[in-house]
Amino acid sequence: MSLLKRISFKDQAFQQREDAILDAATRILTNRGFDLMTMDEVATEVGVSKPSLYKHFKSKEELAGECMIRLLDGANETLAALPDDLPALERIRRLLGWALDLRLKGGLPFLPATSPHVRDMLVKNLGYTMRALKLNNALVKLVRDAQKTGQMRKDLPEDVILYSFYARTCDPSVEFLRLYSKLSNAEIVEHTLSVYFGGVGSKP
Repeated sequence: MSLLKRISFKDQAFQQREDAILDAATRILTNRGFDLMTMDEVATEVGVSKPSLYKHFKSKEELAGECMIRLLDGANETLAALPDDLPALERIRRLLGWALDLRLKGGLPFLPATSPHVRDMLVKNLGYTMRALKLNNALVKLVRDAQKTGQMRKDLPEDVILYSFYARTCDPSVEFLRLYSKLSNAEIVEHTLSVYFGGVGSKP
């Protein structure tokens, strides 16, 4: 029994260290990008030796891929946890709100948009592509439901709506608001959602 407890504690410590590595790598990827991130920098940020880091992740590519997999897992889990009776448009709104809040906290790197090399690296990562496809399929269904029920414009192609959604998570105005406005993170998220879903024109 004591041996099982020691093994369990060891496994738990290993997982905690891996989570800390992913947290550090995500922060670095968000602030500096893939090309500038180094394994030395990640090891220093976490406070572990480089050999210890390589016990968890064999390369920078693998580490970056796992960061993106964790991000997509979070998005899929957030969407799945929403009440079933929520209208499609509100489900889309809440997912975007989650993504914007995560971004403001430094947890949303934009790797697929950074370079052809990074996109190619992620496309070859089966875990990433499966999760990205799952999320995209869920969003396609929500967009179609929202259009069918009149919650979204039917004259817009679904691809336009989807890519506008993805682009909003990368919108630099969110960063400018965080740095130069006096708004709280919650206020930035709420106003950004209002602009995306309602526009900036005055109501009649």
